[in-house]
Amino acid sequence: MERLSVGSGSSSLDDATAAGADAARAALAALGGVEPGLVIVYASIRYDFDALLAAVRGVTGEVPLVGASSSGQFTDGDYLPPGSAVSVMVLGAGVYRFGAAAVTGIGADVAGAGRELARRAMDAAGGDTTPHSALMILADGMAGDMQSLLAGMYRVTGARIPVVGGAAADDRTFSGPYVFFGDRAMRDAAVAVWIGSDRPLRVVSRHGWQPQTLPMLVTKVDGVVVEEIDGRPATDVFHEAVAKDTAARSELFANAIEGWHTGHSFGLIEPDGTQLIRAGVLGEDGRLRTFVPLPEYCAVQIVSAAQDDLLKAGEEVVDEALRGIADPAVLLVFSCVARSDLLGDRAAEESALLHKVSGQVATFGYYTYGEFARSTGVAGYHNATLTAIAL
Repeated sequence: MERLSVGSGSSSLDDATAAGADAARAALAALGGVEPGLVIVYASIRYDFDALLAAVRGVTGEVPLVGASSSGQFTDGDYLPPGSAVSVMVLGAGVYRFGAAAVTGIGADVAGAGRELARRAMDAAGGDTTPHSALMILADGMAGDMQSLLAGMYRVTGARIPVVGGAAADDRTFSGPYVFFGDRAMRDAAVAVWIGSDRPLRVVSRHGWQPQTLPMLVTKVDGVVVEEIDGRPATDVFHEAVAKDTAARSELFANAIEGWHTGHSFGLIEPDGTQLIRAGVLGEDGRLRTFVPLPEYCAVQIVSAAQDDLLKAGEEVVDEALRGIADPAVLLVFSCVARSDLLGDRAAEESALLHKVSGQVATFGYYTYGEFARSTGVAGYHNATLTAIAL
């Protein structure tokens, strides 16, 4: 199979027009004259997106463009912290068949939006005619249950199509994220890219979180509110697992971002024994919430993460994503902003490590508010996890 041509660029210029054009020119120049097939843009919400996207398309032309607002980005080992930059990647045409699509108003019917998005992306790629395919999704994760978005997609594609991607972010401001499609920046929306391929496409995810309790049953939920675990108040169970004394319990809230103690989460136990991470939010009202509802009577453990374990998970993702693939060109990566929060002043180590382990393969990604990753298993929407696909 012919090797994909890729080019990337980034800019931290303050002016949106100048930054967009600067990053796009660098990406297109690195493509080496190959016809572009897809443009991916990740950007801080500090930019005027109308001006930014117009500037990018002024360089790349009418090539399909998708993207998302971020909470930091990384390109070829360089870490771009939240609020700082725009990154552009251009993928060459001809090796893969790309079909880009968008849907708006997803919050009104998340599953229905997933069905429509999958249909549109498949149609944009000319139908499901290649031997292998994958879907890359970028979505406003604040608009609804992203697991339902995936469920809607699988009503159209079937379970054989692997999915990768991330929920758009907003530099931790919680003012609302955006997704990009062509020259438009949209909220309450999702975009997808159908990737048609002559060879199998593999989606990989790892998190590095370790269990701190024995398995427990979630015995009562109300939407995203976890009310009981093992028949006891869920907040009490969570506190006991995280903090053993009053001082530690105070630290639980002192370290929180919008009530989320990123050092401890739920590990939802999958049928194969792996854990799907679900972040826990302790609100001022004393209730324990998750970003995605936990199924009633599911088995969970309280998990925590050490910095070295998080970085080791990155190595494992690269190793598995590239294993057995002849001459890969790029690793498209999606990492949760919770990971960069946990890594703290070591946050730049993740992007540097990913690129070092990837060798001659380009790396490109952003920090998300949730990750899409599913090849097998029941669920496909994650928190505090690193996901990737190699092309």
